Amino acid sequence: MTANLPAAPSQDSAPRQALTMSTIAFTVCFAVWTIFSIIGVRIKQELGLNETEFGLLVGTPILTGSLVRMVLGVWTDRYGGRLVYTATMLAAAVATFLLAFAHTYGQMLLAALGVGLAGGSFAVGVAYVSRFFPAGKQGTALGIFGVGNVGAAVTKFLAPFVLLSWGWQSVALIWAAALVVMAVVFWFTTDDDPVIRERRAGKVAPARSFWQEFAPLKNLRVWRLAFYYFFSFGAFVALSLWLPRYLIGVYGFGIATAGMIGAAYSIPASIFRAYGGLLSDRIGARTVLYWTFSVCAVATLVLSLPSADYVVRGISGPIPFHFEIGPLAFIAVASVLGFFMSLGKAAVYKHIPAYYPQSVGAVGGVVGMIGGLGGFILPIAFGALNDLTGVWSSCFMLLFLIVSSCLLWMHVTIRRMERAAAVETSSLSYAAE
Repeated sequence: MTANLPAAPSQDSAPRQALTMSTIAFTVCFAVWTIFSIIGVRIKQELGLNETEFGLLVGTPILTGSLVRMVLGVWTDRYGGRLVYTATMLAAAVATFLLAFAHTYGQMLLAALGVGLAGGSFAVGVAYVSRFFPAGKQGTALGIFGVGNVGAAVTKFLAPFVLLSWGWQSVALIWAAALVVMAVVFWFTTDDDPVIRERRAGKVAPARSFWQEFAPLKNLRVWRLAFYYFFSFGAFVALSLWLPRYLIGVYGFGIATAGMIGAAYSIPASIFRAYGGLLSDRIGARTVLYWTFSVCAVATLVLSLPSADYVVRGISGPIPFHFEIGPLAFIAVASVLGFFMSLGKAAVYKHIPAYYPQSVGAVGGVVGMIGGLGGFILPIAFGALNDLTGVWSSCFMLLFLIVSSCLLWMHVTIRRMERAAAVETSSLSYAAE
């Protein structure tokens, strides 16, 4: 008598299954990770928080999700993404459930730290998915996986209606339940990655020591990529959290309308990440990053222009002028900004398995950590700038400085590499004569 066990995914279907389920799981995790972008607005009203306190509240989950990425990435390399991914979702679900019973600002910050574990799922998914695909397809695969960023739009679109109907506590309970369901489905529909299977069969060497996993972090290139991701991903997360508050404050929208507009920003900024991965495979990640930083610099410069009234001394007397970026123009430029951010996110991660194929977990974890820290630091900075300057568009002024720095650093580095390559070619030609 034999037991009928579920068949493991075939060799051909396993990569597709791993990518599909990882992307869906990341979508759910990202929806939970950005939950405060909506419920934080209501909590701000209930507790009477100032702008800086609000920025800290919405940014706290991003802090946890960032700090744990490096460790989760290494654990994924060592123990496998199937196990680590499932455990991460269950842990985040517990914290999200407890959030519904928090009453004070301190309790909410504590719960937010646990909610942030959902954001660490990105490092797990990158290390897990990349092992199923060859180098020439990793950019596309990781770009598709990154579409899970659309979870931010899911929260912005659905959470306002749940909040208005049953209260913000119901949002936390429902989102926690979704995590539990996703964790169970993921565990029973995926398989271990090829490296873990071969390691268990004794076909490859055992995992390196924990500290050896971090050896590549001595390379400056890792930190340069991390800075690029600080903008392309960190600023995306920060704006996903900040836009509803910005739209309510600047244009007077209601929370439901602001949430839907915020979703309109998040959707293209997420879905087109897959296209960014495809472009990186076809024309090169470096070219994609040049376009990303250049267009984003122009977009943030435009959005940083504050509303103003001024008077020109005309020939026949004073001529008053009024300037402001209307809501439609703002949405259009913000959508362009989000689109190119999505391309940049995929281009950054195309570099990692290409340069560090044996350390995707550690390198991808630290790059994701720094990028995630951008999502934590920037909302706090946005709130502080509002309190200090009283200018709403000050957040885009800060983003303009960051993306301009990314563009300058990348260009200087590439020119230095090109000169070094030219000198080496020249030396080889001379030696051959």
